Amino acid sequence: MRAARLEAFVTHTEHPMSKTLVIGASGTVGSELARLLAARGHEVVRSTHRAPTQPGQVQVDLATRQGLAAAFEGVTRAFLLSPPGHAQQDALLVPLIEEARERGLAKVVLLSAMGANADEAAPLRKAELALERSGLAWNVIRPNWFMQNFNTFWLHGLREQGAIFLPVGRAKGSFVDARDIAAVAAELLSRSDLDGRDFDLTGAEAFDHHEVAAILSRETGRTLGFEDITPEAMLKGLLDAQVPRPYAEFLVLILGFFKAGYAERTTDAVQAILGRAPGSFAQYAKDYRAAWLV
Repeated sequence: MRAARLEAFVTHTEHPMSKTLVIGASGTVGSELARLLAARGHEVVRSTHRAPTQPGQVQVDLATRQGLAAAFEGVTRAFLLSPPGHAQQDALLVPLIEEARERGLAKVVLLSAMGANADEAAPLRKAELALERSGLAWNVIRPNWFMQNFNTFWLHGLREQGAIFLPVGRAKGSFVDARDIAAVAAELLSRSDLDGRDFDLTGAEAFDHHEVAAILSRETGRTLGFEDITPEAMLKGLLDAQVPRPYAEFLVLILGFFKAGYAERTTDAVQAILGRAPGSFAQYAKDYRAAWLV
């Protein structure tokens, strides 16, 4: 469907007075999504695993399901994700979907990951299928690797050693700005004309990590590089950083898919849904420049 045709539906498909639950509202995508939804007129319930410190926050432990019922109280729409650190994402997400179904929510948007639908036995795919079969109005969004990984998960190597250390060779990724992911989620939670569809979200271009390092070098004035490491070295580094072994092994596995070329594909989903091009890596580097300065 053309972007112009999508835009024509906006005025009569928005639901500005919704009470919307955002799981992971303190995270990279969730915090931006909560801001965007509030700007649209949604009453936002912000789920956090920590004790609430602000109005509108609710504490939820996804592993034990403590606080789940309270979080869904009076909610009409929900954004669901599995936070980092968990390899069996379906164990966290399926109970959320069941709660949404029992309460008859008007819409659920699930954050998955690009490639999750390639394996019906994958934990994220199990969660996708649970939502698709729930009888609820739904969307699934599958973003590629986040640009923001470079100012979070891969930040230590860049700041302390001046390099990105990953087992991905010269493979390319069409990295997507987390702000675009949030904008897409906000749009889908405010509309009904795209219900029942899934979308793979990517940036407009694909880069290898040497090219990423060159962009960050130009922006910061530092000499930053990329070093291809072995999967074993990656796993050791993650374990040394106290990452739980199952999740560390999961990260090494999906980085292997990156090295095999599965992250290079680009889509027009961001353009089609938002009516604008996805943010560029150069703009991301400019906006987050301070993160890599020492």
